[in-house]
This record gives sequence, C-alpha cells and structure tokens, in this order.
Amino acid sequence: MGKNAAVRRLDLGYFIRPASETGGPQPRVEPVLAYLVRHDQGLILFDTGIGQAGPDTEAHYRPRRRALQEALSTAGVALDDISLVVNCHLHFDHCGGNPLLRGKPILVQDVELATARRGDYTVDELIDFPGATYEEVAGEAEVWPGVWIIPTPGHTRGHQSLVLRQGDGTVVLAGQAHDFASRFASEQLARHAALHGVEQPLPPYRQWLDRLADFDPRRVLFAHDCSVWEPPQAEGR
Repeated sequence: MGKNAAVRRLDLGYFIRPASETGGPQPRVEPVLAYLVRHDQGLILFDTGIGQAGPDTEAHYRPRRRALQEALSTAGVALDDISLVVNCHLHFDHCGGNPLLRGKPILVQDVELATARRGDYTVDELIDFPGATYEEVAGEAEVWPGVWIIPTPGHTRGHQSLVLRQGDGTVVLAGQAHDFASRFASEQLARHAALHGVEQPLPPYRQWLDRLADFDPRRVLFAHDCSVWEPPQAEGR
C-alpha cells in the first residue's frame, strides 16, 4: 500500500520578490506552485496559493494569482473532491486558498499554527476563517499509508514537507524548505562531504536532511522553483 500516489504540479501564479530580499541588485519573479496528490485514500492538496493581502503587502510583492478552482479544473478536479489539505507553512502565498476548502482537514505543525495565531505573521483572515478545520501535527506523522509529514524547519520554525512513496521511488514535496532546487543540491553535497569525513571548513546543512535521506528520495519538488532535484547518477539505483 501507499505506492500508488501520483503527483501533479499546479501553477497558482507568481509574485515579484524585491531586490531587498533577493540578495542581489535585481528583483526576482518567483512561481507559486501547489501539488495535487492522488492516493488510494483520496486527494491531497499540498499548499493552496496566494491569498488576498493588505495594500502594503500587495504593493511589496505585486502578486499575480491564478484561481485555485481553475488550476484544479485543469487536473479534472473540483474543490469538493479534495480530501485533505497540507500547508508547508502559513504565509499568505501558501495558504491563500484555504478558505475555499472550509470543512476540509488542514494538516499543519502545531508550532506553525500557534505562531500564525499570535499575529504579525501572515494574513489573519486566511487562518481562522469560518469552517477552518485544523488537524495539528507535532513533529513527524504518517498520515496515510506511504504518506509522511516531516518537519523541515528553517524558513519558518513550523515548516513541514510531505514525503510520498511511489512505485519508482520516493517524492518529497519540500515547499519552501529551500527556495531553489540548486540550494537543496548544495546542502545535500555539503552533507555528503561531512559524512565522508572531509575536513572542515564545510558549509552547514539542515539536520533534517538526515531524516529525508532515510527515504532515499528520487525527486524533490519546491513551491517557488519549477526545477526538480534528482540524485546524481552515482547515487541512482
């Protein structure tokens, strides 16, 4: 069981990250990607797109939204078909469609929800809306056969990723655990160098990469990068 999960990427628009946040002289256009998971037990939606924000946030990021209903329709799915929602975290560009899914279970790390409810973190109306139904997770959990939530803190303290067993290997929906596949690859290499006993100095890597390695991921997908990480050929089966 749990090896029949199929993943489809959903394009939910983009935003402009200003130069003050890119670390360089130019702004950057970043996609906003969600993922639809077809499993024997139902449909999982991992992230839900860009929510409406206040005028300052709108001016800062200049988002362009694609309606969640439209994106799901291209996959032959309606909002009512979704069984379970998983948010990697609760910033407005990841949980924006949650109010459209009122009554559906939303899986989120308990620390993430607590942080969001303290205010000055996200758009409050996207968190406690009528019909919001949270199932709080404290750490790691196998939510369906072959489907794991794994804490991947860094971007936020309560960030989480979704790990899916498939017939041809494991897929990780990493959300914003890393902004880019290339950065994930760099930390993977740093981890390998450390494990191989290469002398310091070495760049640091997030310790949860050790846990992800236990699943032997074949593909890692991201929320703001269309690129997909795959292991080097030397690591292949």
